[in-house]
Amino acid sequence: MFLLIILCQIIPAFGQSSESNYRGSWESENAVIIFSGDYFSYAEFNTDSKTFEGTSGGKWSYENGSFALFMEYNTYEKALAGQKVNKNLKYDKSKLFLDDIEFQRIDNGQPGKLEGAWLFSGRKRDGEIQTRDTDQPRKTMKILSGTRFQWIAYNVDTGEFSGTGGGTYTTENGKYTEHIDFFSRDNSRVGASLTFNYELIDGVWNHSGLNSRGEPLYEFWSLRE
Repeated sequence: MFLLIILCQIIPAFGQSSESNYRGSWESENAVIIFSGDYFSYAEFNTDSKTFEGTSGGKWSYENGSFALFMEYNTYEKALAGQKVNKNLKYDKSKLFLDDIEFQRIDNGQPGKLEGAWLFSGRKRDGEIQTRDTDQPRKTMKILSGTRFQWIAYNVDTGEFSGTGGGTYTTENGKYTEHIDFFSRDNSRVGASLTFNYELIDGVWNHSGLNSRGEPLYEFWSLRE
């Protein structure tokens, strides 16, 4: 069931709740939700068939007992991009209940050294640094929990969606490794693993190595405020 439908009928929360309860990633059958800082993303996919079903996400907060969403992208219904909705969320220890769908906790934001919502902010090419304004409508965001990641390319003003991919990741000894569970543009990449160098310099994620086509890259990613 699509998040669009799920979030329209979220049921009341158990007892006391706070934003920290939701931090991390959650899964149900063929779906994963990531909450990282003030941002969230939902992706629906099937690793066995290598199919991508859809994604939605944006900014979120817990306000007066309800779950406030500001949709930045939604492949199920483009018109919802830019819209804010307030719904109730049910949380019970290691579980989330969205409508009649039960989500189990994957992680609580640990142990990922890169947990957060990051925006592509530039690259180094032929020794020259090219910066990108992260305030422009066209964005490439990479959202990470403790163990899960998803990147999304979209336009916040128009609701246009360009692509996404995601899966699990690890950070060890300066190496960042992605294990791909879904890829909207090319499902032949599902199951692949890519390893890059990573370094945090003045709060900026320096990401370098070879892309999936074997071409060198050096990217900069900045945390969203």
